Amino acid sequence: MMDIAVGSYGEVPDHPAQRTMAPRGADIDEGMPDMGYIVNSKSEVWAENVAELYEEAVSRQWSATRDIPWGELRELPSDIEHAVCQMCTMLTEVEMIAADLPAKWMWRINHDFLETKMFLSTQIVDEARHAEVFRKRALANGGGLLRARRDGEFLLREILQAKTFTQASALLHLLGEGMVLDLFRQGELIAPTDVEKRMFRLVMQDEARHVAFGTLHLRYAIDHDPDIAEEIHEALDEGEQVLGSFGAQPTTNTAMATLLAGGVERIEEDGFPMSEKLSAKMLTSYLARCERAGVSRLDRTKLPLDQLGIDASTLGVA
Repeated sequence: MMDIAVGSYGEVPDHPAQRTMAPRGADIDEGMPDMGYIVNSKSEVWAENVAELYEEAVSRQWSATRDIPWGELRELPSDIEHAVCQMCTMLTEVEMIAADLPAKWMWRINHDFLETKMFLSTQIVDEARHAEVFRKRALANGGGLLRARRDGEFLLREILQAKTFTQASALLHLLGEGMVLDLFRQGELIAPTDVEKRMFRLVMQDEARHVAFGTLHLRYAIDHDPDIAEEIHEALDEGEQVLGSFGAQPTTNTAMATLLAGGVERIEEDGFPMSEKLSAKMLTSYLARCERAGVSRLDRTKLPLDQLGIDASTLGVA
């Protein structure tokens, strides 16, 4: 994609003159039909790394059937199996929002921004595979899909109903997927077998691409339209408020604490304290992502940083 970005094909206009599906750089007949695209400014959807991320995405596709060692899955204690299945239920639920959201916006984006549309297509495929692998794990060992909670749905709706693609990207990539990425990075801690460890490693590499795109898109948007920063802040104000309810879900918290403690026997002594530290780490990482994206939340967030033991002075150098 980078090698062919030359000449008129490689020139991505800030404001395309046409709203057609003709390839960028092609000769266009008069009287071409208007496709009705409503996202027609480059700053609304672009990221400087989007072509590279597309190339990485197509080269690192994996199979939820072939690349997970399902044959090595063994019977687990009932409390551990229940915790794994509860986590997989939640992840099956939240992963598909990262497919639905790009699908909602792709057809609205001008065709001259083809690289963004191509990358978003890979994100949809990635997230379908994530939903597949977590659903399979929940059902593969006899535990089944467990409880989906109301508070989680409110956060997903907040993302899906964002007014602009940039607001949606802030909620999805910085807040939602960013925190899920941090959870996947802890896969070695929470995975009871090599099956789950392999699963978390593979989904983590996909999620990292999505977060990288969103972070640099927001930076690009703010660099080219500083006024957009306030719209991003407004979206994150709402998202963080809903996140507080989502993070207080007892089913997910207990499942996480059970896995971290290696069982319910030491959940009070080890599990819940480790879970609190993980939550603080995830929120710290989220705030650092905001800094990198150029939308500092340190003076704006209502998150209880002091209660979580987060030192805001260290975030600007992340």
